[in-house]
Amino acid sequence: MTTITTRTVEYPADGLTMIGHLALPAGVDRRPAVLLGPEGMGLSDVERRRADALAELGYVALAFDLHGGRYLGDPEEMLARCLPLLADPDRMRGIGHAALDVLRTEPRTDPDRIAAVGYGTGGAVGLELGRGGVSLRAIGTVNALTTGRPGEAARIRCPVWAGVGSEDPIMPPAQRNAFTAEMQAAGVDWRLAVYGGALHAFHHPPVDHPVVPGVGYHPRHAQRAWRDVVDLLAECLPVTEDLRA
Repeated sequence: MTTITTRTVEYPADGLTMIGHLALPAGVDRRPAVLLGPEGMGLSDVERRRADALAELGYVALAFDLHGGRYLGDPEEMLARCLPLLADPDRMRGIGHAALDVLRTEPRTDPDRIAAVGYGTGGAVGLELGRGGVSLRAIGTVNALTTGRPGEAARIRCPVWAGVGSEDPIMPPAQRNAFTAEMQAAGVDWRLAVYGGALHAFHHPPVDHPVVPGVGYHPRHAQRAWRDVVDLLAECLPVTEDLRA
């Protein structure tokens, strides 16, 4: 296992002081980077460990914050903040751009090689960066089949991979169809993985607080979804880029 270093980063966004988790791979050279977004509850050790795992693979990884350093374990409080946020593309883009600026200014980051990977609300933020025309190498999302403002998906200039549980009541078949129709109409290079029998947030280990209905951990599919994310990065954002290509 390679030696990584981590540190906390503070930055302003959405009227709050955000507290992100930056993980750096061994070495001093510039590396491709991943902007990592959390579920609606907010940044937790789950995302911090994922950022660390990406750093071990050779990426600079920033797990960004949604709620000003808070983790919203109360489902009502979480929905009260996330639902208006998900309905406001400009707010989501503002949160994403603020974190992206932190990642781009990190000396270890190759600013021309960045991907966005996110879960739930964090995945929606990544998609909105793409719809806003941000140059990314890939967008990967789990539980974030959100649709955007008409026509804006045409600004997405990278492959999009999305994963969802087949039994997810928050992202039902109608939402899947709307999302894929948007991507197809915009000419996006898109893929959708449906994990059989999985609920919403199937990738997230059980938590010790109440959750919204329809949430459930599926260990096998959680591992598969992580491998799919890593494969997406290996394809679109290899740690060692062939400069002859």
